[in-house]
Amino acid sequence: MTTETEDKHPVYLWAWNLLRLDFIGIVFGALFFCMSLTPSLLPRDWLFQGLLGGINAAIGYGIGVFVAKMLRRFVPAERRWSPRASVAKLIKTAIVAVSAAVCVLMVIPAAAWQRQVSSLMGMQGPGTAGYLRTLLLAAAVAGVCVAVTRVLIDLIKTMARFLIRRWRLSDELALFIGTAIVVVLVITLVNGVLLQGFLAGANRIFQPQNTTTMAGVLQPLDPERSGSPESFAPWDTLGYQGRNFVGTGPSAAELSRINGRPAKVPVRVYVGLQTADTEEARMAVLLSELERTGAFDRKVLVIVPTTGTGWVNPIAARSLEMMYNGDTAIVASQYSYLPSWISFIGDQQKSLHAGRMLIDAVHDRWIQQPPQWRPRLMLYGESLGSMAGQGAFDWLPDISRMGFSSVLWVGPPNASRLWRGLTARRDPGTPEVEPRYDNGRTVRFSQAYDAAEIAHDTAPPWEGTRVLYLQHSSDPIVWWSQDLLFTRPDWLSEPPGRDRTASMRWYPIVTFWQVAADLTNAASVPRGHGHNYGDYILDGWAGVAAPAGWTSADTERIRIALRETESEDGNQ
Repeated sequence: MTTETEDKHPVYLWAWNLLRLDFIGIVFGALFFCMSLTPSLLPRDWLFQGLLGGINAAIGYGIGVFVAKMLRRFVPAERRWSPRASVAKLIKTAIVAVSAAVCVLMVIPAAAWQRQVSSLMGMQGPGTAGYLRTLLLAAAVAGVCVAVTRVLIDLIKTMARFLIRRWRLSDELALFIGTAIVVVLVITLVNGVLLQGFLAGANRIFQPQNTTTMAGVLQPLDPERSGSPESFAPWDTLGYQGRNFVGTGPSAAELSRINGRPAKVPVRVYVGLQTADTEEARMAVLLSELERTGAFDRKVLVIVPTTGTGWVNPIAARSLEMMYNGDTAIVASQYSYLPSWISFIGDQQKSLHAGRMLIDAVHDRWIQQPPQWRPRLMLYGESLGSMAGQGAFDWLPDISRMGFSSVLWVGPPNASRLWRGLTARRDPGTPEVEPRYDNGRTVRFSQAYDAAEIAHDTAPPWEGTRVLYLQHSSDPIVWWSQDLLFTRPDWLSEPPGRDRTASMRWYPIVTFWQVAADLTNAASVPRGHGHNYGDYILDGWAGVAAPAGWTSADTERIRIALRETESEDGNQ
């Protein structure tokens, strides 16, 4: 029955309903919040932890509410304990007080855990007092999430009442139909409106940057570069990252000074999204550029499927050019205006298609060369570019069959099909964080913790095609997957990798969100950790593609030269 107060103040009561909390939900919410404070792969400051903690607290609260409803539905009233009103009030007060106290006290070890993770990476961790701000932010985030959920539930109930009045449906059927309609509307809103709107907005934001050029980068004059006056790919069509790629890099004079003998101008071929109107036309321009620059006459030809906006890691390019004294050709193309993480969320298939198209186009032209005159065919990919490169091969033998001599894949996303297959079929007894496949005959994995480790992992004998994965045990790009929601992965059951804290544990749902939060900070940690592979990429090249007679002293000589040019680095 509707009370007089409800008749006069329905809006106030609806607002109070958004604030009213279920006490079993509070317990579960506090539990999930406390679990979210445990360490994950990378350090988290109070701001990230507050957002993460609030999301997990809201999820825990929802689970608690669901459990409470199921108990009330399936446990008969006569079998449930019903304390007196005064006792029930005391219990509820105690639940709130204890839950709040536990959350506050949990922040103390949480700050210590973050300092522990930070110390593994040579970083300074947060102070305990400052980390208490996590509580306030988490409470606000959880409150918003719970309120939005309740609005959706009220919408379902409103639709159900309408269906009952209009067509006299049963309560159960009306609720089912109302729920289905709201779920479809929410999915449509998220996927069809919010996601597409986000991608369209991101395109509008990042596309203007594509027309700019990084300070200090000038149009190349060497004919060995795309974008030069002789190039079929005009300078102003290469995009921001394309201009960075062809307008930087070591000169022949610099290489001669580093290596102590006359060097060649390295060939760098690139086409941007604006170089031609269609994918096919861009590939035609790219092949014409390879012919024009004499790329097929070089000792080494490297195909680089790019990340997101068309970024090519300058360390990866310079390393190989310095190792081969400029007798190299590196080819890449742009397929998006968006950064890698947005491309990964919005359209993974686009990157896979672009990678396969680039590899097939260059390979089909390379194989037309007489075998004795073909350059060594190599493949490099980092992050989303690694997944794009792997997408060109159905299985490992295809890499050798196509004639690739060396492949270096850095920080492969967990969604990479080839990587997942090799890891799942790894040799028995080898850990997921650094697996062994077929005893390392063709493919090997390295945690890339230091130069000595990579040298050990790539040591002879290693005949034929060499495929090397560099993957840090703290890289969330490598280890995040939807499976984390309800399945504990092997890498969290095994002894921790080189730079992952032993304090990290797997919790259903919570760990998924922890590692997802780590994705946003993956490259903002010191080299050798997270998704920052730094100049250890040089050691990867030395492991799979070193010139004859190469020594560790040569590697260190190149490393010094690379660090002198770090200021030229760009962003993904």
